Amino acid sequence: MKVTLDWVGDLNFVGKNSKRQRVMFGGEGDYVSPMENLLMSAGACASIDVVMILEKSRQNITGCHCEIEADRADEPPRRFTGIKFHFVVNGKDLSPKHVQKAIDLSVEKYCSVMHSLDPKMPIKTSFDIVPV
Repeated sequence: MKVTLDWVGDLNFVGKNSKRQRVMFGGEGDYVSPMENLLMSAGACASIDVVMILEKSRQNITGCHCEIEADRADEPPRRFTGIKFHFVVNGKDLSPKHVQKAIDLSVEKYCSVMHSLDPKMPIKTSFDIVPV
């Protein structure tokens, strides 16, 4: 895997991957901060896992929304000190047991972004099921 970052003025950068897809990062202004991007990446990774696991479990999932909150250290490096993931999963006759298992498998085994973070950092999860 290879990506590049180019400075585009102020404290803003454009990131590009090998497919030439772009992401704007900013230390100030209208762009996503690198730490916000890391949180979104962890949420996207976990959400992909949850959807895939539920589909493989033959659960009738129709939607997945992930809300993420993180605490950060006060002093540099202002790393994350804890993250909370709340999933809102939509579907027909979804099993709470299956949803919990999918979330646990993502956090404990599959989400490579989460496993790239400090393994001692507390990660909490919760979920709601919204029937359709």
